[in-house]
Amino acid sequence: MKKQALIIFAKNPEPGKVKTRLAATIGNEAALIIYNKLLHHTVSVTKYLAVDKFVFYSDHLDQDDIWNKKHYYKEIQQGNNLGQKMENALASTFQKGYDEIVIIGTDCPGVNAGIIMNSFSFLQSHDVAIGPAEDGGYYLLGMKEMHRNLFEGIQWSTKTVFSTTISKCVALQLSYSVLPLLKDIDEEKDLEEFKLYQL
Repeated sequence: MKKQALIIFAKNPEPGKVKTRLAATIGNEAALIIYNKLLHHTVSVTKYLAVDKFVFYSDHLDQDDIWNKKHYYKEIQQGNNLGQKMENALASTFQKGYDEIVIIGTDCPGVNAGIIMNSFSFLQSHDVAIGPAEDGGYYLLGMKEMHRNLFEGIQWSTKTVFSTTISKCVALQLSYSVLPLLKDIDEEKDLEEFKLYQL
């Protein structure tokens, strides 16, 4: 039986520190409400998945929050940018003895349990599983061994993240499987997508 782990990257829900592009037009408090709904959605679709689950917090551990310790291990992100933080989280989790690891964020209301478990299934026959976001990034990345090159030379938070990552897979001769295209909630114009899921 393969040891599987799901890493969830979550920001500590504090006004002014989450959904800052969204907050620029709707205000910090409204953006925090949206972010908390996204967090609850992520809990609802991951809590009972039959894999080990790790929440990596942006700033500090919160032992008494929606991420119940019965279901989630808790860690803190380490690194200077998103790429370094994901790379370090994956590397440290692989060091714990896991065979397949998938990492997701908390910005995508379209993510569901089926998509996450399909990504693990794809890792049976592919080196990498990746879920593209409409803004050019990705909402999910899975692998069965550490590929540090996938995090180097990427312009994070730009529309080239997904395409550059795929190019790196090709250059490294890594087979990959692409999951459904979904939309992240980053700006006010994305809230129509948010309403579709009635979070």
